[in-house]
Amino acid sequence: MERTKGSYTQSGTLVWPVKSFSRGVEKMAEEFDDSFKELEQSIMEDMKRVYSEKTIDHFLNPRNLGGITAPDGFGRTTGPHGNTMEIYLKVKDGRVMNASFWTDGCGSSIASGSMVTELAKGKSVSEAQKITQQDILDALGGLPEDSLHCALLAANTLKEAIKDYLASKKEPWKIAYRSD
Repeated sequence: MERTKGSYTQSGTLVWPVKSFSRGVEKMAEEFDDSFKELEQSIMEDMKRVYSEKTIDHFLNPRNLGGITAPDGFGRTTGPHGNTMEIYLKVKDGRVMNASFWTDGCGSSIASGSMVTELAKGKSVSEAQKITQQDILDALGGLPEDSLHCALLAANTLKEAIKDYLASKKEPWKIAYRSD
């Protein structure tokens, strides 16, 4: 039998020294962690060449992500590139008290949804209705040319949620029959 780092019992079963094995696993884990940190750093450097710090922050740490139970207004829009956004609103005394979003889109969609909800909160419904694609782009510090549609998607979805809120004020009984 050829000798390996382990030893054999009389029956021929290979027995590995536990300390040696543990050190090997620890070393592999450290190498993996180092490689992962290098990859993460490389990705962040690439992102910083393309996106503003504000956009990266809203992508990595989205505000107001998720639904709202029994929203006063709800909008769902699918953009020309196939990504969908939903916006949920809670309104009190004509002011947007809470806003949240969900999207199946890219990082720019996540950042745009996060920002549009931040911009809408605390505003009157009529002020929130005036939030534009450009307002979102300005607040994010811009987006790459091929991602501008994400800010438009967020602005249009907010308008849909406000439209839904205004319609439900005229016919409040319809809220009970929502399927969202």
